[in-house]
Amino acid sequence: MKTLFSFVCFLILATGLFPTISTADVKRVHVIPVNKTVENGLLSFLNRSIEEAENDGADLIILDIDTPGGAVDAASEIAKSLTSTPIPTAAFVDKKALSAGAYIALNADQIYMTPGSTMGSAAVIDQQGNAAGKKAQSYWLSAMKSAAEQNNRNPKYAEAMANTKMVIPELNLKGNELLTLTPKQAEQVGYSEGTVKNLDDLLRVLGYEDAKLTYAKMSVSEQIARFLTHPLVVPILLSIGALGIVIELFTPSFGIAGSIGIASLFLFFYGHMVAGLAGMEALVLFIAGIILLLLEIVVPGGVLGLLGLGAIILSFFMSTDNNVEMGISLVIAIVVALGGAFVMMKFFKRKLTPFKKMVLNDSLNTESGYVSNQNRYELIGKQGKTTTPLRPSGTVLINEEYVDVVTEGGYLDKDVLVNIIKVEGSRVVVRKLTEPLKKEDLN
Repeated sequence: MKTLFSFVCFLILATGLFPTISTADVKRVHVIPVNKTVENGLLSFLNRSIEEAENDGADLIILDIDTPGGAVDAASEIAKSLTSTPIPTAAFVDKKALSAGAYIALNADQIYMTPGSTMGSAAVIDQQGNAAGKKAQSYWLSAMKSAAEQNNRNPKYAEAMANTKMVIPELNLKGNELLTLTPKQAEQVGYSEGTVKNLDDLLRVLGYEDAKLTYAKMSVSEQIARFLTHPLVVPILLSIGALGIVIELFTPSFGIAGSIGIASLFLFFYGHMVAGLAGMEALVLFIAGIILLLLEIVVPGGVLGLLGLGAIILSFFMSTDNNVEMGISLVIAIVVALGGAFVMMKFFKRKLTPFKKMVLNDSLNTESGYVSNQNRYELIGKQGKTTTPLRPSGTVLINEEYVDVVTEGGYLDKDVLVNIIKVEGSRVVVRKLTEPLKKEDLN
């Protein structure tokens, strides 16, 4: 019995001990995809994924790269995240790491490429596809060389990826094109630690074939945010928003155009907030700007309108880390909005509805039968019909003569019979005909 008890105790200790030992020995590898265009949505996703790897105690981060490049500012922030994490990083170039993608790869501790893949061609261009200014090019060349140097790579090849003036005879680069490395060339110049068939082959080469793999995946909201913050999508959203609001100003009631416009602008803020580029304060400032513009319609004067417009523009710049791109996007949106306003006035003969309600559109001149009210005491006691609503002022037709009048304080509709009860200088006072006249009123 004593022997049986000892054996049971041994089994209990063994089952509790072995899982602990095996779990402690398991290595952890986090694989983060870097694909499609490099932009702020990808930056937000990578930052979250790196943080999760650090919290999980990962032994290695592999960047699975297949990208044509993208925004320089986003790539620069991604590089900062890679160089600041204590976890070793390896760039796995699957197919291509071009432009900003090459820069990201150079910031990894190690680089591996698959057969047929390429890395390089990192010229910096503007949104129109033209070569960027000298200042931007100088910054980018320095960044490329610095990324190579920090991992003990020859910086001249990184410079050649971004500078068409470089001549490298051993790679047959004659100085009229950007350097793009093949896997063999990358190994030759020390820009790749080796060529591997696939991810499993890379894990085997690095000694992590038995590691626990964690694949980072974008959430639905991150995928939407990545699309909404794309440099080509932002001006489209702002243009749709501006055009929708402008069209709404030319229509008598709020409808589809205004709804689409406002929805586009809120999609802009949603994407930038999920991507971590905008905070709630930017959205609050935007809403405050809209409220100020609405108040300007009710209380004209210009000050509220200018404050509202300034608040809206500022809210857009608070939602980005690239003021140049945002400025270009806003200019595009303004041009589209002005074009929409021109079309509405020129071809559809529309007028701005909010302001139309605030002014008298009828022309009051003698050619139209209107006359001044000075010393018109002969009108007292006469009857007429309102030709405009009296709120409380308006116009009454008396014996084929249009006369400017006011009510005693209330409002009257158009085509209502009235009596002239009082004349005070140029002020002619009327009362609805159904209300009986008093003798003391006729003075």
